[in-house]
Amino acid sequence: MSLFKHLLRNPTAKSYSYSSPSIIMPSNLILTCLSHFTTDASPSTVQLTQYSGLGPTKANEKPRVVVLGSGWAGCRLMKGIDTSLYDVVCVSPRNHMVFTPLLASTCVGTLEFRSVAEPIARIQPAISREPGSYFFLSHCAGIDTDNHVVHCETVTDELRTLEPWKFKISYDKLVIALGAEASTFGIHGVKENATFLREVHHAQEIRRKLLLNLMLSDVPGISEEEKSRLLHCVVVGGGPTGVEFSGELSDFIMRDVRQRYSHVKDYIHVTLIEANEILSSFDDRLRHYATTQLSKSGVRLVRGIVKDVDSQKLILNDGTEVPYGLLVWSTGVGPSTLVKSLDLPKSPGGR
Repeated sequence: MSLFKHLLRNPTAKSYSYSSPSIIMPSNLILTCLSHFTTDASPSTVQLTQYSGLGPTKANEKPRVVVLGSGWAGCRLMKGIDTSLYDVVCVSPRNHMVFTPLLASTCVGTLEFRSVAEPIARIQPAISREPGSYFFLSHCAGIDTDNHVVHCETVTDELRTLEPWKFKISYDKLVIALGAEASTFGIHGVKENATFLREVHHAQEIRRKLLLNLMLSDVPGISEEEKSRLLHCVVVGGGPTGVEFSGELSDFIMRDVRQRYSHVKDYIHVTLIEANEILSSFDDRLRHYATTQLSKSGVRLVRGIVKDVDSQKLILNDGTEVPYGLLVWSTGVGPSTLVKSLDLPKSPGGR
């Protein structure tokens, strides 16, 4: 605000060019605050250098540890790192850590979304307090291991009202904790029509679709067939996430839907599709217990492989068509796209 007041009093102030737009600045204003992010911080430079990232650390500065990702591994490391010895820079498309085991509970209102998300600045306060530590809401676009540089691109809104901004970060030590991506096995239509359950916005989308379908199914004139489709919740994948979400959803139907949506309570049902047995990596007794409990709560268990996914139905390998109003995909995870592209030693699974 003081800058604009000065301009009003001093309309003859010199004009400097910063990036593409023209910014009017008083001639005696020295932008020392940008020196940490520029390639040339000389105060005498008339043409301000475009913001290009964090350059290499100097001899009198602490070594810089760059952490890619804000999941379990990255946050645990940032929480325990000694910030008196290192500067910490976190690059992630989300500014919080998600407690994933409880994410399914937020879909049906058992828990609020803020209960399963912890801000990065609370996990490691140095990133918002220390002059050499930062958090950047960005994607990692590439890693130059020869020159110790990370290439980043800012995360913007889906409407693209802001153009992504590319910048570089030099590192002394690099931690790659990018996590994994949901596996679709190349099945047509999964990414376009299914909802995953790995982030808070996924849970919000599931909750929105579920409540919207409950409202729409109660509108006069909706056919019996369409009601059944709208209120058919299909979960693909019988791992921990799929089983947990199916259980939460069946509890929601038994306790809330039957009381608050009595007109359509007999139409809503849950189907869990798994190629083999549910919880196949767990003990036999636990698998048997989970199967019994899900069946008791009304979850229909179907053994099959999904071949194709349409906007309102999916097709199994035996040709069976399964209409749905909500499709949640939880068939496991694989390495991220960036990790696949890195020329670094990997495990047999590509991680």
